[in-house]
Amino acid sequence: MFRFLSRRTNSGFTKTILRRLISSRINRPPISISKINQLNGANKDRIVVSVATVTDDVRMLDVPKMTIAALRFTETARARIVKAGGQCLTLDELVMKAPTGK
Repeated sequence: MFRFLSRRTNSGFTKTILRRLISSRINRPPISISKINQLNGANKDRIVVSVATVTDDVRMLDVPKMTIAALRFTETARARIVKAGGQCLTLDELVMKAPTGK
């Protein structure tokens, strides 16, 4: 799907996602929800995109409401995000929601 979009749209977003999807597994390390929260900062209304597995972090007591699109989610990370009122999207759902990344 991203290969089609990167050719059809003139979006750097889809080209970046495609490049990261094609990369080897060692170059796609997992990312925790605490790191996503730290990097996202005050932009709580934006969709965070991660071409990796999103993992849970038990050191983080309160998970804020956030929308994350990722390759995979662990069961506990998905449960904590949904319980906080957030959304867990697959990359295909992200394409339907925002094809050019805007």
